Amino acid sequence: MKTGFIGAGKVGFSLGKMFAESGLPLTGYYSRQREAAQEAAAFTGTRAYSDLCELVQDSDAIFLTVPDRAITPVYLELRSFSLSGKQICHCSGALSARDAFPGIEETGAFGLSIHPLFPVSSRYDSYRELADAFFCLEGEKSAIPAWKTQLECCGCTVQTIDAAVKPLYHAACATASNLVCALVQQSIDELTRCGFSQEDALRALTPLIRSNTARLLAVGPTEALTGPVERNDCETVKKHLACLTEGNERALYTAATRKLIEIAVGRHPEADYGALRELTEEGQK
Repeated sequence: MKTGFIGAGKVGFSLGKMFAESGLPLTGYYSRQREAAQEAAAFTGTRAYSDLCELVQDSDAIFLTVPDRAITPVYLELRSFSLSGKQICHCSGALSARDAFPGIEETGAFGLSIHPLFPVSSRYDSYRELADAFFCLEGEKSAIPAWKTQLECCGCTVQTIDAAVKPLYHAACATASNLVCALVQQSIDELTRCGFSQEDALRALTPLIRSNTARLLAVGPTEALTGPVERNDCETVKKHLACLTEGNERALYTAATRKLIEIAVGRHPEADYGALRELTEEGQK
């Protein structure tokens, strides 16, 4: 199965390089920015196409590695070509194949969502770590086993999910990635109120975050949990809430603390966290 790419950004570069290094047959790249396609083709040892129809004809699977908002418009453009028997794939974590490719069954093609659970940040370097990522597959069921095998040959771990849970899946990804930025920024903001500069606040937090994250990833959230919630220390949490006067700060702290109570109960089922729960309920007011 020969694979081609429409779009020559970070994801297109990285997937193409990983596939090429694993010996999967590629056709090449098409991009409205001709230089980007040429650069990606040179990086992966493939061809830069100037004609979109030709890339479609030459490819069995076509990855639309374009921004999420462009996936459906590009697919609708492809419908003017013969797509029968071809696989049309996107890499969005938020979109299901069904939503991204409306009416694809009418074309005789098969739609797939192939999402790397990984922050692809570099065109030239991210492929080195991509094989360590989970890939989540969703879409045409008859096409999934072949892609599962190919991705596993690249060293990846593969999880198949249903279209109905795609929004929940993406929310989970955002929670572990984007929402962490909100927690760290809140901590930085609070330290600046203690007299730290923004730069020193981040530098001071770095060893704390690194150590805690390493422990978290090694043993999981329950075993890694420390601090006042795990100790069932209502007085300390009460002091925290008293100094969090900004509405958003207080709401974020309270919501996260309520989740930590659930984790703490799992670790100490014999303990009574009722008073701490009541405290966080008051903290929401």
